[in-house]
Amino acid sequence: MPRAAMFTVFAYDISDDAKRRRVAGMLEERAVRVQNSVFEAWMTQKEAKAMAIKVEAVLATGDSLRVYAIGQAGLARCRTFGAPAIVDAPTFLIA
Repeated sequence: MPRAAMFTVFAYDISDDAKRRRVAGMLEERAVRVQNSVFEAWMTQKEAKAMAIKVEAVLATGDSLRVYAIGQAGLARCRTFGAPAIVDAPTFLIA
């Protein structure tokens, strides 16, 4: 995981069913769905910004997207009740 990767949460409110499915598909490419309109992923600031711009292009008047970047200190205080659990940071072994 690059040092700059942050635990990133995407939450959206989109009224049109087709657009909502399209946005969900975009986010599912890089993130884990944890609720109907909430996705979590480990991303760099650059990756999160690119994803937000991609999703923003689909939004219509009245729709919204929120992107939260949570650092280690904040993540340590996060709690999950029910499933799924918070997505673990990816680990890499270089041999």
